[in-house]
Amino acid sequence: MRAGRRPGRTRLRDRVAASDPGLLRLIAGLRTVGAIALTLAVLAPFGVGVALLVAGAMTAMTATFAIKDKQRRAQAATLALGLPVALVSVTLGAVLSARNVVGGVFFVVLIFFAVYGRRFGDRGTALGLICFQVYFVSLFVEASVADLPGLYAAITAAFAAGALMRFGFVPATPTGVLRRLRQAFRARLAQLIEAQMHLLEADADDIDAVLEEVRDGNARLHETALMIQSRLEEGTRDPAAARLVQRRIADAEIAAERLGLLLLRARSAERADTLTLHLPGAPAPSIALPAAGDEATALLRREFGALRALVVVPPTQARGTALSQLRNRLLGYRDEENLPVALPAVQDVLRGLGEAARAVMGLRIALEGPQDESDDSPSTARSREELDAEDAAIDAEADTPEDEPTGLRRPTTRAAIQVTIGSSLAIVGGEMLSAQRWYWAVMACWIVFLNTASTGEILVKGYRRVLGTLFGVVAGIVLAGLVGNRAWLAFALVLVFVFAAFYTAPLSYTLMSFFVTAMLGLLYTLLHTYSLDVLLLRIEETVLGAACGILAAAVVLPVRTDRRTDELLVTALERLGEVTEAAVDQLSGDPATDLLDRARDLDQALGDFRAATRPLTHPITPLRTRRDTARYVVALLETCAYHARALAATAELLPTHPSIAADPRLRGAVQRTVRNIETIAARLDGGSSRAEVETGPSIASLLRPEVSGTPRYGRVTGRVLRHLERLDEAVVGLARPLRVPVAAPER
Repeated sequence: MRAGRRPGRTRLRDRVAASDPGLLRLIAGLRTVGAIALTLAVLAPFGVGVALLVAGAMTAMTATFAIKDKQRRAQAATLALGLPVALVSVTLGAVLSARNVVGGVFFVVLIFFAVYGRRFGDRGTALGLICFQVYFVSLFVEASVADLPGLYAAITAAFAAGALMRFGFVPATPTGVLRRLRQAFRARLAQLIEAQMHLLEADADDIDAVLEEVRDGNARLHETALMIQSRLEEGTRDPAAARLVQRRIADAEIAAERLGLLLLRARSAERADTLTLHLPGAPAPSIALPAAGDEATALLRREFGALRALVVVPPTQARGTALSQLRNRLLGYRDEENLPVALPAVQDVLRGLGEAARAVMGLRIALEGPQDESDDSPSTARSREELDAEDAAIDAEADTPEDEPTGLRRPTTRAAIQVTIGSSLAIVGGEMLSAQRWYWAVMACWIVFLNTASTGEILVKGYRRVLGTLFGVVAGIVLAGLVGNRAWLAFALVLVFVFAAFYTAPLSYTLMSFFVTAMLGLLYTLLHTYSLDVLLLRIEETVLGAACGILAAAVVLPVRTDRRTDELLVTALERLGEVTEAAVDQLSGDPATDLLDRARDLDQALGDFRAATRPLTHPITPLRTRRDTARYVVALLETCAYHARALAATAELLPTHPSIAADPRLRGAVQRTVRNIETIAARLDGGSSRAEVETGPSIASLLRPEVSGTPRYGRVTGRVLRHLERLDEAVVGLARPLRVPVAAPER
C-alpha cells in the first residue's frame, strides 16, 4: 500500500480541490479583493476623498463579479462595454439626484431594462448589473454633478484594476478551470471511496451516520460531474476529446455509485435498494456482514484501499510496478476465475471493484493520455483493448437547440415586470421610512429576484436576506465601535468581508448577506454617516424591499412553486423516458444513437427539478408532509436516473465489446416502464389523459427463451434486467406520491 502514500502538500491540494471544485470560489474572492485593493492603491496617492475611495471600491467589486463569460475574449469585450455603461449610469445618477420624482421614475425604468437584459445571455446580464449597481453607488455616496470628474476617474481606475486582476494576476482560462474541475472530481471520487470504506467497517450504532456520508459523497461527485459537463465545450478544443472525457466521467460516477450499493447489500441482512442511497434520512438496513475480524471484510478493506490508491496517486508518482500490481489485481476480479471463494454478495462487491478500477483506468487515459503497458496482466490488457475500442467509436454530434418561450411566458420578461413593480412599491415605501436611504429597499427587492424562478424561491431568498442582514447589523455595530476613525483598518476589514462574502456565496446566501451588511456598516463609518439608527433603518428597508419583492412575485404574473416543480418534473420524466427507450433499443440491436447527450440532458433536467424543490424542502416550511413528499419524489427520480444512466452506459459498450450481444427481447420488456413514465408525465402536464400506471409480472419473467432448452439470458442481460427491474419499481413508486392512479395487476 506504499503506492497510496502521498506527500502532505498533495493531500492538502486534493482537500482544497474537493472543497472548492475548480477553485471557482477562491478565484472569485481573490479577484474581487485584489481589484478593490488595487483601485484603492491607485486612488489614494492622489489624495481623493473617502467618498471617491468608496465609490471606486464598490465599482471594482461590481466590475469583477458581474462578468460571467467563460471565454477570455468575451470577458474582455464585456468589460470594455461595461465602462461606458457605468459612466453613463453614474452621470444620470448624479444629475437626477436632486430630482426625486424624475430620479425615481428613471430608476424604475433602468431596473426593468437591467433585468430584461438577461435574455441576451451573460453579456446582457453583466451590463444590466453594472448599470444598476453603479447607479446605486451614486446614490450611496450621494454624488452630485460637481463630483462627476472624480467619479469618472474612480470608475475608470476600478475597471482597469478589474481587468488587471482578471487577465494578469488571477487569470482563469476555460482550459485551466476544466483541469482543476477534473482534479476535484478525482479528489471527490477518492473521498467517496473512503466513505465506502467507513461503511464497510461501521457497526450498528454508526451505520446511519456513515450511510449519510456516502449519500453526501455521491451527491458531491455528481455535482462535480455536472460542472465538468457544463464547461467541456469551452475548455476542450477537440469535440471528440470532450465527449471522451464526458463518457469517462460518467463511467466513473456510475461505477462508484454501483460499488456503494453492492457494498450496502453485502453488509445488509435485508434487501437494500438504490433508493436507500438517494433518500436523505432513510434508515440503513440491518447489518449482516461483520464490521471487523472477518476474512471477507479484511479482503474488501484491502481492495478498497487499493482502488483509492489508483484514484489519488498523481501521474508523476504513477510510475513503477506497485500501482500496476494493484490495478492488475483489481481488474482481475472482472473475470470469474479470479474471484475467491466467498459469499455471492462479497463476490458481487469484488466484481464492482473490478468495474470501478476499469472506470478509473479509462478516466486516467482520457485525462492524462496513454499509460505504461509494460506490466499489464491479461485482464488489464483486455480492459485496455475494450477502452481503446470505445474511444475509437466516440464521435461528436451537434446539439439541437430547443425552442424558447416568447412574450410574457419568457422568464426574463416576466421577471423584469415583477421586479419593476416590486421596486416601485419599494421606492414608495422606502421614501416613507427615509428620504435619504430609500434605495436600500430597492436593492433588497432587486436582490431577491436574482437567480430565482418561482414565488417559493423568492420567499426563501427574502427570508435569508433578512436573517443575514439582521446578524450583519449586530456585527456592524460592534465593528464600528472598534474601528473608530481608523480609515485604513476599516478598508482592510472591508477587504476581508468582501472575500468572505464571495467565497461563501455559493454555499450560503445568509452568510453572504451577513458579510455584506457588516461591510456596509464599515463603509458608513468611513463616510461618517454611521449611527445605530442607520443600521436599524437598513433592517427596516431590507424587510420592506424583500416584502415588496415577494408581493410582486405572488401577485404579478406569478409562477407558483408547485406549477414550476410540476413543469420541471414533466421535463425530467420526458428525458428519463428518452434515455431509457434509446438505451434499450440499442441493447435490442438498433443502430447506435447519441446516448451521452441524452444522459446529460437527463442530468440537467433532474438538477433543475432538484433546485426548484428547495423551497418545499427548506427547514422553515410549515408543510412537513409536503416537504417529506418532495424529498421522496426527488430521491425516487434520482434512483430512476441512476438506473437509466447505467442502461445507457451498458448500451454504449455494445458496438465495441464482443462479449456483449444484443437481445431483441429487451425492447418488449421495457414497454410497460416507458408507458408508465409517459402516463405520469401526461397526468402532471394537465392533459385529459385517464391512463393508469400499470403493474404486472417482473421484467425478467417477460424474457422467455426463443428456443426451448436455451438459457433465458446471460450475465450481461441479467445486469440490464436488474436495472430495468429497479427502474420499473421506482417509476411505479413515483406514481403514488404524485397521486397518479395505479391499476391493479391482472390475475
